[in-house]
Amino acid sequence: QVQLEESGGGLVQAGGSLRLSCAASRRIFSINSMAWYRQAPGQQRELVAEISSGGSTNYADSVKGRFTISRDNAGNTVYLQMNSLKPEDTAVYYCKAIRIDYVSYWGKGTLVTVSS
Repeated sequence: QVQLEESGGGLVQAGGSLRLSCAASRRIFSINSMAWYRQAPGQQRELVAEISSGGSTNYADSVKGRFTISRDNAGNTVYLQMNSLKPEDTAVYYCKAIRIDYVSYWGKGTLVTVSS
């Protein structure tokens, strides 16, 4: 069973930066896209950013210009560079990988806390 594991979360002051990483326990073949989601307390999980196999990216309006998603050449590790963090970015961040047959994998999440 493939597992995704996020790392890089933590406590940071507003205006600071964090870099999240997500790696698969073993190679996932035929990945179509990878993405980062987040879920704040009492709120639904929402898409933060996604990157296709071809490198196209898509961002939530709330993070455009501040967050950057990228992936390694093998395509099994995805990163999220988060700059100019705001208290409203506080959430558990989850990694997701989607294969071309629409099978998806989720990580267990990493907590990001931004203090004001």
